[in-house]
Amino acid sequence: MKSAALVLTTVNAPYSKPLEAKALAFYLLHPEAAKAAPGHMSSFFGEVSPKLQIEFAHSCNITKQQLVAAAKAFAIYSGESYPLAA
Repeated sequence: MKSAALVLTTVNAPYSKPLEAKALAFYLLHPEAAKAAPGHMSSFFGEVSPKLQIEFAHSCNITKQQLVAAAKAFAIYSGESYPLAA
């Protein structure tokens, strides 16, 4: 999927150890585990457009409600604000 490739390129660009789509999806469904990849998660929620976030989540069988919950949980953890967490 084209949008998944764009998401992963954005999320992984600044980091030497890339996340695969399955790992990113796992972190979206398990907010406590997402703390193991704070930079990647911050890039996902802060640098990827909400539209692409939703498309990526949908491609991984993650509902918008689950994605919003993940964004809110990571925003609380990181102290950042993200569009989907608003």
